[in-house]
Amino acid sequence: MTSLAPRTHTLDLIGNTPLVRLAGPSEEAGCDIFGKCEFANPGASVKDRAALYIIRDAEARGELKSGGTVVEGTAGNTGIGIALVANALGYRTIIVMPDNQSKEKMDTLRALGAELVTVPPTKFADPNHFVHTSRRLAEETEGAIWANQFDNVANRRAHIEGTAKELWEQLDGRIDGFTCAAGTGGTIAGVGMGLKEFDENVVIALTDPHGAALYDYYAHGELRSEGSSVAEGIGQGRITGNLEGAPIDTQFRISDEEGLHWVARLLREEGLCLGLSSGINVAGAIALGKQLKAEGCEAPRVATILCDTGFRYLSTLYDPAWLKTKDLPVFDWLQDAR
Repeated sequence: MTSLAPRTHTLDLIGNTPLVRLAGPSEEAGCDIFGKCEFANPGASVKDRAALYIIRDAEARGELKSGGTVVEGTAGNTGIGIALVANALGYRTIIVMPDNQSKEKMDTLRALGAELVTVPPTKFADPNHFVHTSRRLAEETEGAIWANQFDNVANRRAHIEGTAKELWEQLDGRIDGFTCAAGTGGTIAGVGMGLKEFDENVVIALTDPHGAALYDYYAHGELRSEGSSVAEGIGQGRITGNLEGAPIDTQFRISDEEGLHWVARLLREEGLCLGLSSGINVAGAIALGKQLKAEGCEAPRVATILCDTGFRYLSTLYDPAWLKTKDLPVFDWLQDAR
């Protein structure tokens, strides 16, 4: 029996997440589709990685000192990761988020001891956007730093040095494609850069939800959006600091309905309770697998990110009344609920 050595610090629990072959998506694509189980991080999302690297980077540069405060604007998961890392290292946390994000994320942040500030959702150009509000709060708070996850490249470095290396080792150096959606861009850019260092032939694909502008940017060179999505934490209308130089080889646009189809199947068939961003990622991985096969790649292996747990969306994705207000299909087992 293999023995597992104890971790030396609670923060060592971040990263080294399991990788699982997804049976239904693999059958649909006709090749192997793998999901990186980022919900296994202490904060139950991929954003723990960025949170740790951003805080450690601020410490190394001497900007974050003992008793200081970390301020960030986030859809929720990065804030949760920051709150946990900050607690472990003795810092305070102030989190600014749009007030249309899930109640579970807000309740979690408060439970973790973070000071939560909510603002109405608005366009990035608006000075009251949650990102700009968080920057101002950081400037006004003594001893505070602004995490700035969108443009702070410590974010993508977490994935160059961590996620990409883990994927390469877990797949024994046999990976043909990787895809995920972009919020800050740190995950897709970092994993893409990291995997390209191992093998420049690995195909990196953006999976974009409707309402985001990056699909058209990488397909046609123009930041242009169409439609809308209820997915939280993904979708971007600008080239962030983390996206600059991202090695995107191809791109897919996935609807909420298609993403929810895979959320439902993964729960009912494989026992994985996930959020919509994970469903969109899986749909993108299937599309990439099919494309690689059509281009002549024999038995391609494609990996994607299972971003967070569905337990964070019980009042939205798993609430039939909420789904109906968004004109989205209700999971069949919820049809008679409430």
